[in-house]
Amino acid sequence: MKVNGTHYRSLWWDDAKGAVQIIEQRLLPHEFRVHQLDTLDDYAFAIVEMQVRGAPLIGATAAYGMALAMAQDATDANMDRTWDFLHATRPTAINLRWALDRARDLLRPLPVGDRAAAALQLAHDIADEDVEINRRIGEHGLRIIRDIAARKPAGEPVHLLTHCNAGWLATVDWGTATSPMYQAHDAGIPLHVWVDETRPRNQGALTAWELGSHGVPHTYVVDNAGGHLMQHGQVDMVITGTDRTTRAGDVCNKIGTYLKALAAQDNGVPFYVALPSPTIDWRVSDGVAEIPIEERTGREITHVQGAGADGGLEVVQVTPEGTPGGNPAFDVTPRRLVTGLITERGVCDASPEALAALFPDLAAAV
Repeated sequence: MKVNGTHYRSLWWDDAKGAVQIIEQRLLPHEFRVHQLDTLDDYAFAIVEMQVRGAPLIGATAAYGMALAMAQDATDANMDRTWDFLHATRPTAINLRWALDRARDLLRPLPVGDRAAAALQLAHDIADEDVEINRRIGEHGLRIIRDIAARKPAGEPVHLLTHCNAGWLATVDWGTATSPMYQAHDAGIPLHVWVDETRPRNQGALTAWELGSHGVPHTYVVDNAGGHLMQHGQVDMVITGTDRTTRAGDVCNKIGTYLKALAAQDNGVPFYVALPSPTIDWRVSDGVAEIPIEERTGREITHVQGAGADGGLEVVQVTPEGTPGGNPAFDVTPRRLVTGLITERGVCDASPEALAALFPDLAAAV
């Protein structure tokens, strides 16, 4: 996507510098800055501290981290150390393990001398594949939006609601939930997006920044406004991303997604999830019981960052001194609340049968 007229991916390989460049997402939407990852500690810090965030982007970042490790020491021992080190950074997003497993499975049979080049090429491939997956998700989601638009009075916008940031900043490009939005807007379909603030890190501000840069009409609302908007007929469709989806169709996404799904069901609003296939955990069937939920620092709850009167970034405390903050980062939406899963291969029901039918190769490989 474009920033001030220049196309960017959320991370990219710079041949001249021989290093990965990322957009420092902790500074957005107030400051745009490119940051270079030089060491394996840099990669781990970027993932843990959310310089990069979003399941697909975390996976691509981990792949480049493995490539760096192989360039330094391509032995089996270092490969395993790197797998463990990067895998420990964040527990919920399955793309992290998927990318590391894919790298280790490719590299293990190769001669040590061939591993560095192969690891770097794999990281490039994973990044490019993510872009194409998200583009195709957008094509399939566009059909749903087009159908909704066809049933509305001429010129009336399709009202979408999204939670967290499942945009191009959370992937390598296009985004998952935002890809249909961009493609619908580019196709001339009138559109308006309700953007949840998504506490505690206000990641909806990233979505608003993206949509604004692309010219998509949108409004930033507090997390708890969604139910009200649905009650009053102001939402035609909810679409979110996912950090891990079970083989049965349960969806794990940013905390608060479950409540949006409940409100959508109560008000007859379709609830769709944009699902790249690497985000499916084929080993897990019960999302509530089996998916580990990351508990992040309470400081994310008790403090907020924003632009001060002089435009500089400031951090302020919003709670009484001594009040602890509880911070589960994700929740699980049971499949019964999901209208459909929008994947790169098409749209399907949130059920084990539908997922297996759409991805027989992946389901059979487990």
